[in-house]
Amino acid sequence: MAALPLATAEVCDANAHLIQNGELRALQPVFQIYGRRQVFAGPIVTLKVFEDNVLVREFLEEKGNGRVLVVDGGGSMRCAILGGNPVQQAQNNGWAGIVVNGCIRDVDEINGCDIGVRALASHPMKANKKGFGEKHVPVNIAGTRICDGEWLYADSDGILVSRMELTV
Repeated sequence: MAALPLATAEVCDANAHLIQNGELRALQPVFQIYGRRQVFAGPIVTLKVFEDNVLVREFLEEKGNGRVLVVDGGGSMRCAILGGNPVQQAQNNGWAGIVVNGCIRDVDEINGCDIGVRALASHPMKANKKGFGEKHVPVNIAGTRICDGEWLYADSDGILVSRMELTV
């Protein structure tokens, strides 16, 4: 189910009509690049949490099947909601990537993993473990509404979200 990674600039150039009608959207350039996989793509699974990483860990313990976990952490800069152990699990379970609207930690460990990770920043403090959050709900991240089941394409130029799988 893993998508073939596409160059985001080429996707934009080839799909002006999808950009105009809103089916293809670019996230604002607010994310740092982590992990060894600089380019990744796949169907999106959404999660909304705030300073709590229990549900993040639960998702990444599942088989990823080439999917991308998009976590709306509310943009919190007060703690990390993703660390090295869950990212290693995600890599081993076949996730293509993780996009976090919030902070991560264990950056050196994450940068050693063969997975794509995008986050706002790193932070040494860990998150709460209460299990609060919402799964498979629309999230608003970096000026873009993202829904479960849409497709995400990421490379060093940025992140795109499409209503459908794209080809160039």
